[in-house]
Amino acid sequence: MKGWAADQKIEGSMVTFMGDPACEVTAALDMKMMAHPGPPSDGLIGRSKRFALYIDDGEVKYIAISEDDNDPAGDDDPEDSCAPAMIDAIKSL
Repeated sequence: MKGWAADQKIEGSMVTFMGDPACEVTAALDMKMMAHPGPPSDGLIGRSKRFALYIDDGEVKYIAISEDDNDPAGDDDPEDSCAPAMIDAIKSL
C-alpha cells in the first residue's frame, strides 16, 4: 500500500490507503466476490468487489459497486465506483 500511495502522491492529503490482506473488512462489508476467489498464489485470500464508500462522521452515506453478471469484479466497467460518479452521487445527497 505504501508503494501505491507514493505512486499516487497522496502523502499529506486527506486520503489514506489501507490493505485488507485477510479479507476481514471486505467480508464484514459483504463485499467479498464469491464468484471469483482470487489467485492464492499471489497472496490473495478471496477477492473484493470493486466498490467505493462515502463515509461521513463514521456513517456510511453512499455505496457504489461496480459489478455485472458477466463482470463480477467490475474490471470492464468500473465507472460506477470511480471518483466522478462518486462526486455526482455525493452532491445529490
